Amino acid sequence: MCTSLLYSDQAGRFYFGRTLELTVDLPYQLVFFPRGQEFSSEMTGHPAVSFAGKYAVLAIAMPGRVPTAEAPVGLTDMKVLEGMNEKGLTFSVLSYPAAGGGQKPVDMTRAVLSASDLGSWALAGFSTVAEVKAALSDQPVMLEALAILGGVESPFHYVVHDSEGASVVIEFHKGEMILYDNPVGVMTNGPRFDWHLTNLDNYTHLTNVDRSSATFGSYTAIQPDSGIATAALPSSNTSVGRFVRAAFYAHFTEKAATPDLAVQTLAHIMNNFDRPRGATIDYPEEGGGHLEVAGLDQGTGEAYATEFTAWTSLTDLARKSFYVRDYRSLNYVRFDLADVVEAKQPKVFPLQTIADANPAPGGFLADPHTA
Repeated sequence: MCTSLLYSDQAGRFYFGRTLELTVDLPYQLVFFPRGQEFSSEMTGHPAVSFAGKYAVLAIAMPGRVPTAEAPVGLTDMKVLEGMNEKGLTFSVLSYPAAGGGQKPVDMTRAVLSASDLGSWALAGFSTVAEVKAALSDQPVMLEALAILGGVESPFHYVVHDSEGASVVIEFHKGEMILYDNPVGVMTNGPRFDWHLTNLDNYTHLTNVDRSSATFGSYTAIQPDSGIATAALPSSNTSVGRFVRAAFYAHFTEKAATPDLAVQTLAHIMNNFDRPRGATIDYPEEGGGHLEVAGLDQGTGEAYATEFTAWTSLTDLARKSFYVRDYRSLNYVRFDLADVVEAKQPKVFPLQTIADANPAPGGFLADPHTA
């Protein structure tokens, strides 16, 4: 259920990759928000936080509510799950079931930002991680009960990266917001982010150097193949195991010489976290392991739930390029934010169309529909 990591090339340029796993496919949308786009975030009992976009944004988003015939969803309903702005700032949402809990009260006269709008707020308004951290010190943020998830409080945590390689985790744990500097650039799911860092202390023996022979008494043991260095990596698809593997691959993978090779290298890294349907399954009577995001409809008539990689994205923070593929494709479609950064109108189209996409100049489909 979601793995993200930061990778750098020989010149110190940064690239970001992430996967999103769930047990169901959802109506993901690829959205372009132009500079000057108006946003509003509302929490019951508080004034709204209204802001205009300082920067252009390209994002994968989800409607924040269930549409009805009387009130179809529009651009204002889009909640950013993954995105990048024209300054190379990225924002990512990852599952974190322990987020909800008793939140500290905020003065009723203060404007409060819903955690569901953190993505649009961060990407539209800031260029660096330092700016986001400074702004959060003065901007109250609260978890919202999400109707689309059956009223569950936003069960997520968030990670922000910038083009200089800085990274911060925004985590709500039992209702309390905590900011963590992220020195490894890696993020998965629970437990708490600081727990994952402590757990890395158990892996100081990791190396990418194969030790392919050893002597036991008078017997010399020799490996018949390369690759023994990865034997100590955790093999499971749990959040804990994926965090360690992501840190290993991000750190040890060869630094690419050019941006194009770096994107290819990042794609190879992310293939280590690609999950086909049925690789792991959960029966309802065996517990709630498949309910990583509480409130999701698991479907009816299914004998088991299985998490799969709904989509994978790669972000070139220097060139402002965004690559994405969904479960039905092994190839990526590239979108260049730099080519459309001066565009005045928002654009929206379903992510499911990318498998058959034929991008027009500027990176968008020839006939995207605008909300």
